[in-house]
Amino acid sequence: MKRPRVPVALEGYPFICLTGFVTLVFAILDYDFPALVGVALTTFVLYFFRDPERVTPSDEDVLVSPADGKVIVVERIFDEKHLREHAYKVSIFMNVFNVHVNRVPYAGRVERIHYLPGMFYSADTEQGALRNEACAMTMGTKRGARFTVVQVAGLIARRIVCWAEPGDSLLKGERFGLIRFGSRVDLYLPLATQLEVQVGQQVKAGETVLGYLS
Repeated sequence: MKRPRVPVALEGYPFICLTGFVTLVFAILDYDFPALVGVALTTFVLYFFRDPERVTPSDEDVLVSPADGKVIVVERIFDEKHLREHAYKVSIFMNVFNVHVNRVPYAGRVERIHYLPGMFYSADTEQGALRNEACAMTMGTKRGARFTVVQVAGLIARRIVCWAEPGDSLLKGERFGLIRFGSRVDLYLPLATQLEVQVGQQVKAGETVLGYLS
């Protein structure tokens, strides 16, 4: 039997406890306005680190979104950083109101985790995409395809968390990390991918179908 799971990311507990404790202190001291602000802040932090369950499509060929948010880029490029070949790039921007837990878009084995130090420009700009701090996870599928998921820091996001390690075998829809307080995720896919997503579309991690990788 599966154990009940608290729908809040573990990394959020220190922030939730801190804001909750400060709010409690203000309430005990009868500082009404600061206490109300504290309640609002604690509620927001709790909401930000929410980690709801998702229903992932069972079709083996389906490629799902690695992040919640808005699709801001769908283009064909030459990926010189990760796959080192022509590829499709799909970028998803997460604002502070989106769920920030990232999920595996397609089942496979982790080949490489590559941390890229950088700056903290706004994540929805070209400068941010090229120069911001990032963590790239390259995976290989059992059919021989390779793809890369890149967690990109942003103007507010200053902490990328990636739980995956090289050699891990991950299932589609499985949680592999998160980014604190807003950012983006870039997905680099082989040209054999049949994309079914477009710029401006709202997507959900682990649920929304981005295309088919056959």
